[in-house]
Amino acid sequence: MNRTVTRWWLVRHAPVIGHEGRIYGSNDVPADVSDSATFRKLAASLPADSLLVSSHLSRAKRTAEALVDGGLRFADRIIEKDLGEQDFGDWQGRTWEDISAEEEAVGAHKFWTAPASHSPPGGESFHNVIERVGRVVQRLTNHHSGRDIVAVTHGGTIRAALAHALEMDPEIALGFATENLSTTRLDHVSGDGVGGNWRVAFVNTRT
Repeated sequence: MNRTVTRWWLVRHAPVIGHEGRIYGSNDVPADVSDSATFRKLAASLPADSLLVSSHLSRAKRTAEALVDGGLRFADRIIEKDLGEQDFGDWQGRTWEDISAEEEAVGAHKFWTAPASHSPPGGESFHNVIERVGRVVQRLTNHHSGRDIVAVTHGGTIRAALAHALEMDPEIALGFATENLSTTRLDHVSGDGVGGNWRVAFVNTRT
């Protein structure tokens, strides 16, 4: 039986600067990429000659650049906007505490009881994120079958990729930890017959 394995190495971006306690979501905020020793170690743990992908947000692009500066070798590089973080709409730039107090005053928003299926005002739901991330994952898996794909992206994006690959209940997928500069690996195994299978090699691993 012929089998082809496409490996996704999902790296969460470096820590964000100056937004402690505030929701930044799809806002373009800076990241701290000054820890060159950590980037060298992380780069050494990732495969060479991969397809290097990042979201369009600067924190992901700068993290990818820091990995390259740390020694990561890649064959091709692309930007995928649909690998961006969840859009929290009107809540971006605010604290969870501030939003929670406001919702208690006017009546609880459904987000607090069903966060995967409901959208913050003016934003998108986690279900929406799974749909757009899933389309990118399937497209790149099909177009780059058998390759290593290093994707520098976001916590919500990584959870969405896990939900897509495992056909998981979105509420459960929200429970995955995805720390800054951690790596999660998903393998797509295709072979004779129709379709293929996903397997999880590891989640939220730090070098």
